[in-house]
Amino acid sequence: MTSLFALVDCNNFYASCERAFNPTLEGKPLVVLSNNDGCVIARSNEAKALGIQMGAPAFEIRDLMEREGVHVFSSNYELYGDMSRRVTMILAEYTPNLEIYSIDESFLDLGNFRHVNLEQHAREIWERVPRATGIPVAVGVSVTKTLAKLANRLAKKSKKANGVLVLTDPMHIEAALKATEVGDIWGVGRRYAKKLAQFGIYTAYDLTQQTDSFVKKHMTVVGLRTVRELRGEPCIELELAPPTKQNICTSRSFGEPLTQLSDIEEALAAHTVRCAAKLRKQQSCANAFTIILETSRFIDPRQTYLNSRTVQLESPTASELVLVPKALEALRILFRPGFRYKRTGILVSGLVPATQVQQSLFEPDHRQRDQDLMQTLDFLRKRFGHTALRYGVQGTGKKWQLKSENLSPCYTTRLEGLLKVW
Repeated sequence: MTSLFALVDCNNFYASCERAFNPTLEGKPLVVLSNNDGCVIARSNEAKALGIQMGAPAFEIRDLMEREGVHVFSSNYELYGDMSRRVTMILAEYTPNLEIYSIDESFLDLGNFRHVNLEQHAREIWERVPRATGIPVAVGVSVTKTLAKLANRLAKKSKKANGVLVLTDPMHIEAALKATEVGDIWGVGRRYAKKLAQFGIYTAYDLTQQTDSFVKKHMTVVGLRTVRELRGEPCIELELAPPTKQNICTSRSFGEPLTQLSDIEEALAAHTVRCAAKLRKQQSCANAFTIILETSRFIDPRQTYLNSRTVQLESPTASELVLVPKALEALRILFRPGFRYKRTGILVSGLVPATQVQQSLFEPDHRQRDQDLMQTLDFLRKRFGHTALRYGVQGTGKKWQLKSENLSPCYTTRLEGLLKVW
């Protein structure tokens, strides 16, 4: 059976999520800022037309945004994550196999759809997703994942394609390759593009004409796999289940510099709870963890401080009852008075499957008790929100929380965020 893939990509995803619940923003420039309202991480097409660059520091373009009436939003990952889930649920209706590639992109296996009108099938997805979620998408279909990615890119840029491009005809594939700069190929990037230009290779088509030995020499085996995909040979399979992470890190910059240990303890406790929840979600336990504590890197060097401490656990765990107190104990060792701290976090490592944990001979076995309690906490937090149940050490202060001066409501996950119709 011949392979066939579709890539569905949400257009300007974060910006589109904001517009989905505020139609008055349609047609107006809009940007979304990173944590602590630092840099631009998403732009509407209107904002792009104003010359606003991805990653631009907000303070540098503040005058431009005020002058041009740009709508500014703080990143609302709770909203974006839930909207991504809704889009994915719709896409799953159109294929037996689905790979969630990122928060705004998914690959669909269409290998069984050879006798279906692919243009019509893809157009139905293109129409259905925004109708159901308010999120516009582009759909690219081709015989490999790399070509589907290329088709998706052209679907966005071509007025004729109008959001959907099925790229299966060899003549059309060749034309698409000739129209695509080599640096725009998925997996190539600027560094390789600069190197390939020295050999007169400027387009995707040029790259496909090179010998395997040349590609392998200058772009490694991974590059050769990409080139073979461009030639129509499927080399990258769908990842139907995300690979298990070997390390998990939860870390955030503070909304303002902190000097008191108690405030930093609140932040680290919250990060540790989140990290433990991620461990349990992938059904893993950690053998060790590392705590980091640092000041800003952009101040007087005499006022900077960066340190970390790694703790080896007696036995692998994902229990907050174990991780939180040990993390705080490590933090107290790291803390030095007199500094203005900007960030703390926890990295868990040495991950093993939860079903393969060997208990230490030298500590009591509370695994079943902790597991039952953690399952209950996970259930209640999922139903009522992650902050519904907290440990006392997490406190009620908000000094450490991210600065989000332009945060939109969580329209789909919190009752207080529901739209009100008068």
